[in-house]
Amino acid sequence: MELYLLRHAAAGEAPRDEDRELTERGHQQARAVAAGIAWLNPGLDAILTSPLARAAETAAIVAEAQGSQAAPRELAALEPGVPPPETVRALRAFARYEHVVIVGHEPGLSGVVAFLLTGSPDGLRLALKKGGLVALDVQDRGGRATLRYMLTPRQLRRLAR
Repeated sequence: MELYLLRHAAAGEAPRDEDRELTERGHQQARAVAAGIAWLNPGLDAILTSPLARAAETAAIVAEAQGSQAAPRELAALEPGVPPPETVRALRAFARYEHVVIVGHEPGLSGVVAFLLTGSPDGLRLALKKGGLVALDVQDRGGRATLRYMLTPRQLRRLAR
């Protein structure tokens, strides 16, 4: 399975963290990033998102850029604070798919990348920018993965041009 890990785009403020929505800049950023993802892979089998507003909005924009072939589905294991091994266990239910995007938050996504590459959520230090993307080739259900690429939002925008 090719697993794409996407951090949500720029979000504004709200009284509750889970209610924070994308700003206008965030919408623009998400559209540009989604176009880059569509250029890289025009056929996603599943789009999974954290239930938080900013991630769900980003996932909807990715789905729209894909031609709505795969409607976003909420996955509670992508919420902030969920330990990376638990997130990886939840992703096993989607192992039958070839191309899966997950939209979530930092530092959880970086922890998932580290866990899949090294076997430890602390085995690798990286930080995804808002709208940043990591692509992994997950070889088996045991969670072994190979890094394909890591792209910034700027690089994704350039791909879409």
